[in-house]
Amino acid sequence: MKIVVFEVEEWERPSFDRLGDEHEIIFVGDMLTKDNVKQYADAEVVAPFIYSDLSAEVLKNLTYLKLVATRSTGFDHIDLDYCKDNGITVCNVPVYGDNTVAEHVFGLLLAISHNLIAAVDRTRRGDFSQTGLQGFDLLGKTLGVIGTGSIGRCVIEIAKGFRMNVVAFDVKQDEEMASSLGFRYLTLDELFATSDIITLHVPSNEKTRNLISVKAFAKMKDGVVLINTARGDIVDVKALVKAIGDGKVAAAGLDVLPDESVIREEAELLYSVYRKKCVLDTLLANHILLRLRNVIITPHSAFNTREAVERILNTTVENIISFMKGEAGNVVARK
Repeated sequence: MKIVVFEVEEWERPSFDRLGDEHEIIFVGDMLTKDNVKQYADAEVVAPFIYSDLSAEVLKNLTYLKLVATRSTGFDHIDLDYCKDNGITVCNVPVYGDNTVAEHVFGLLLAISHNLIAAVDRTRRGDFSQTGLQGFDLLGKTLGVIGTGSIGRCVIEIAKGFRMNVVAFDVKQDEEMASSLGFRYLTLDELFATSDIITLHVPSNEKTRNLISVKAFAKMKDGVVLINTARGDIVDVKALVKAIGDGKVAAAGLDVLPDESVIREEAELLYSVYRKKCVLDTLLANHILLRLRNVIITPHSAFNTREAVERILNTTVENIISFMKGEAGNVVARK
């Protein structure tokens, strides 16, 4: 089979050596886009990361495609309906670094609670004054965890190490886990009203899109801190900008933003605006957030540790091998 691996770095390529003897493998550093898709029209397997365009408009050019093996847990960048209708199997990496993302949550939170970025910037300039650097303790604060899957569980475990109070919301409650880890489930409104810090660990779908909205912010404590390492569109960023301006939100730590791929590439931004694929006021809100001193944004890098990426690559290769054996695993869509 012809396998095309997109968004791949040089050091990642040896992970695919196991496939090389029997299959043709093409490594592409760029994303799969509408502009380059015709170069790979005979691909039978594609292994993209999250920034590739796997919309129906692009996929229809890959007439031989049998498998999309995304190197990610999320698959909201893939048109699953098109894949189902056209006999294309889609596999993901359901687990690769629950602890990795959870650790990033606390990296963001500690950077906020101890004003680390401002403090480091100041000392690098030779300024060792304390003015304006006072932070807050995590001990005794109430952490609201929305989504208690595998990542949410790791977040709760770490929070307990900081001796935080933990409350949680999930549509599927695990009372045994709640009892063993020492937290309690609340309704979403109760969580909003109770939490000093809220962290998001739910997938992006029709039910969670803009879950954190103007109405949601209105129900939160004044001075709440928001952490989002899940998906950008779970938070209405226009509402977040307003909530920060009003003082409802004291600070935010974000590893994800809506329309990330558009922000990353100026050319893609111009194209998207031209095609009206993105909403300009959302892009404006993103750029405002990027410049606020009480907002810390990382470039969707919560997953990016050496160990986690190796697990992603190994699982992706296993997904391709199992598909070729007729025993596809980690399937999220097929006809």
